[in-house]
Parts: sequence; C-alpha cells; structure tokens
Amino acid sequence: MFIAGLPKAELHVHHVGSASPRIVSELAARHPDSKVPTDPEALADYFTFTNFAHFIQVYLSVVDLVRTPEDVRLLTYEIARDMSRQQVRYAELTLTPFSSVRRGIEDRAFMDAIEDARKSAEADFGTVLRWCFDIPGEAGLESAEETARMATDDRVRPEGLVSFGLGGPEIGVPRPQFKPYFDRAIAAGLHSVPHAGETTGPETVWDALNTLGAERIGHGTSSAQDPKLLAHLAEHRIALEVCPTSNIATRAVRTLDEHPLKRFVDAGVLVTINSDDPPMFGTDLNKEYAIAARLLDLDERGIADLAKNAVEASFLDEAGKKRIAAEIDAYTEAWPTV
Repeated sequence: MFIAGLPKAELHVHHVGSASPRIVSELAARHPDSKVPTDPEALADYFTFTNFAHFIQVYLSVVDLVRTPEDVRLLTYEIARDMSRQQVRYAELTLTPFSSVRRGIEDRAFMDAIEDARKSAEADFGTVLRWCFDIPGEAGLESAEETARMATDDRVRPEGLVSFGLGGPEIGVPRPQFKPYFDRAIAAGLHSVPHAGETTGPETVWDALNTLGAERIGHGTSSAQDPKLLAHLAEHRIALEVCPTSNIATRAVRTLDEHPLKRFVDAGVLVTINSDDPPMFGTDLNKEYAIAARLLDLDERGIADLAKNAVEASFLDEAGKKRIAAEIDAYTEAWPTV
C-alpha cells in the first residue's frame, strides 16, 4: 500500500495520547491504584468516548499513569518506535510538562527523560522528534505560568523544544487570557501553535491568530464556517493541523462525510494530516492519510503532496525539510503506476 511506505512528518500528536495499549497496560500495572484497565483488550471499551468532556476525563486518567522519569522515558521512546514503523521521519510531539511536574516529577528530571528518549530514538529508529510544550487550559493560569517558565528558562528548557501550545477544553477557556504567556514564549524564540476552533466557533481561531500569534492552528475545524477566516488562513499560509478520526471520536464533527477537510482544501488552506491521540481513537497516521485520500479523492501523487504539506508547515530546518521532501518525491516516482 502506497501510504504505508510513504515518508511522513506529523505535527499534531500528543505525548500521553500516543501511548499504545501495550504501554498503557504496562503503566497501569505499575500503578495499581489507577482506574485504567490493565488488559489491553479492555482498553478499547475504556477509550470509547461519549463527548469531548468524557475524552478529557479519560485522557487525564492516563496522564496520571506517568508518575516517574522512567515512565516518561519509556513512553517517549516507545512512541518513536511506533512512529518509525509508519515511516514517520519527523514529528513535533505535544507534551504537557505541567501535568507531570504537578504529579511529583522534578522538572529537570522530566526534561532529561524526554531528551534521553529523543536522542536514543533518533539513533535507533531514525525518527527525529521535537517538542511542543502545551498549556492544559482546564488547569487555569497556574498551568500557563508553569508551562511558560519551563519553556523559557534556559536552566530547564530542553534542546528539542520548538513550539508553545494550548490544549484542553475550549468552552469556558477563552484564548485571550493566555496572551502574556504566549508573548513570553514567542520572545524566547518559540513558535505559537494553539488548539482553536475544535469544539467552539471560528471566533476562537481568530483569537488564536490575533492574540496568541498562532503560526499554525490545532484542529481549526470550525474555520469552515467563516469564509473570511479561510481566506486569511490561505493568504498567510497558516496551516491547519487536521485530525479527522479525532474529530469524530470527540463529537466535534458528526461523521467523516461531514468533515470540513475538503472545504479547507478548496479554499486554498494549507492542511496537514495528523493522528492527535491515535491509540485512544483506534487509529494511526496511516489510517488518517487513507481517510484524507478518500475525502479528497486523491491519487498517489496527491497523497504525496499532502505529506509534503506537513513538511512545509513543520518547524524543521530547511535542510531537513528538503531531505524529507526529496525522499517523498523519490518514493512516489518509484511507485508503480500500473
């Protein structure tokens, strides 16, 4: 299958949300006071969400399994292994360090664990990881302050950090209140990549652009409701990090056939395809590409162009972008046409 061997980059994928059933069950067995099932098969039922609020509740229960630096290192390294099996050459992994530090992991120990895993994974699998530090919006401004501190303090900030984000529920968590923290992160050289417009309207995307200096938008699903917003995104090449299966699982979109992906593309918006929290949603990046190919009616070259969108929208250096784009082109040219 063309997609399975296609070199790829992924820009919207969460650290804890990428824990495979095997890893979740291992972590749950280490921490038997957790309510998370230790049986990998039972996790399929556990990861069936009724709405976005329920998803957040389940997600946080898995976050609670990552309690030691050894847990962090294991999770990070195994995520890279799973990515490499899908031909992911480069990924910007969203981490929420506040959640781990609040649970007792010392901040430098957390950074040492992710950096050790990053370097080992690149050497062992060839997958390059970079970090986005994510404010958990539901935890309020205390979490924003701590996340900004860890992202900007040179004594703590990890080498692989490239961007600063905002996740969690959008309803009741207005974006403008986080402006001071994004200002600090941007001043420290980080890129702004907040979630916006996933479960709220296009005004949330405008807030992310105008007050948080967003360079890419996580999800941005409701952008399709605002033609002026679509035109702005297209004109300024502000990419949307689209995660089709996630949007269905969290009920942000009712069905795949109603997904706005095609409207984004028809409006000239730069779109990237991503898996978000893949094991929790019963998906992976290859499946998301297959869904996108169906929704957009793409042939192999169209799928390859979609993969190159993610490379273009990434924060990888130019030499790295050219290398992966060339690998995508070479793979596509070598693919049999009959």
